[in-house]
Amino acid sequence: MIRNGRDRKEGYEETRRLHHLATLDLGRGEYAKARRACARALRVLKRAGGAQSPDSARVLKTLGAIHEECSEYADAERCYRRCVEILGETRGVDRADRLYADALGKLANIQRVQGRYREAARLFARALRIARAKFGTDDLQSAALLNNLAVLYKYTGRFDEARRLYGRALSITKRALGASHPEVATIYHNLGGLEHARGRYARAESFARRSVEIRQKGLGANHRDVAADAAALAAILDRQGKHHEAEPLYRRAITVFERRFGRNHYELAVNFNNLAAIHQARGEHAKAERLYQRALAVKERVLGREHPDVAMTLNNLALLNKQTGRGTRAEALYRRALRIFERSLGPGHPKVVSCRQNYARLLR
Repeated sequence: MIRNGRDRKEGYEETRRLHHLATLDLGRGEYAKARRACARALRVLKRAGGAQSPDSARVLKTLGAIHEECSEYADAERCYRRCVEILGETRGVDRADRLYADALGKLANIQRVQGRYREAARLFARALRIARAKFGTDDLQSAALLNNLAVLYKYTGRFDEARRLYGRALSITKRALGASHPEVATIYHNLGGLEHARGRYARAESFARRSVEIRQKGLGANHRDVAADAAALAAILDRQGKHHEAEPLYRRAITVFERRFGRNHYELAVNFNNLAAIHQARGEHAKAERLYQRALAVKERVLGREHPDVAMTLNNLALLNKQTGRGTRAEALYRRALRIFERSLGPGHPKVVSCRQNYARLLR
């Protein structure tokens, strides 16, 4: 037990030291060490009487980021939610308000990842109101929230609104950090994803190449963020029939992600799914099916069986089964995919419309 003010002060200092170590370990991809440092920091804080303090919230936010990077989304949500609860009681100074807005944004984003789009939208709006009221509309924190809200809008089919928010976030970030900063690359990456979703592949490719160029120059070819940029570029090239250029980018991304995260990470599922489509286009059906099944297994493990991203791979598997003459199996996959899509996205979303058309062609 902490018995006096000196012990309490030493406890807080030890907590900050451990938290600093955890952030360094997180940056290096040493996730087990980072988790241990956070756990020790939280134990020290509890003994020091600081379990409800902003220091505790900071540690929980970092622990949430560790879980999120490892595709442990339920654990990440618990950490971010606890962080928000603590900070809701300790706001009133600039640093606590900034941390609170950031924690709300983190919680909103993890809900978006899990397919809970309405909840995520409400939290993003709340975080933006705080950030703009406290720090102004041109603050970098507002820009980060605008960027993440735009990602949500892309997933829910609100493409024009997403484009407007990305433009605003890009303008703020370039002015504050310069045109060659990795945060600028993040927004170009997302703009490429938006144009990809709209079927504007030439524009999408331009944004994706800028993202890769900026990030690779600053971080090197083997950084995980560069691998994610390369995989996004590959998906755009893929849709233009440039399979010879896309395939090595997918394989490079898979190598980087497996080395950093092991074999059960969400980013691997994305690349397995996309690489499967290349094999499918070439008529290599057995290879395509193996990769789709691997993608489906990882997505179900990290996202749950009712996530719209799971439905996307189910749709792709259904199309493959149709091509190989397994109509009964294809029908079951389409029906499951449609049920998930309609429940999570609504009947008018482009993905729902596309899946419904695929199913109708099968029935005809």
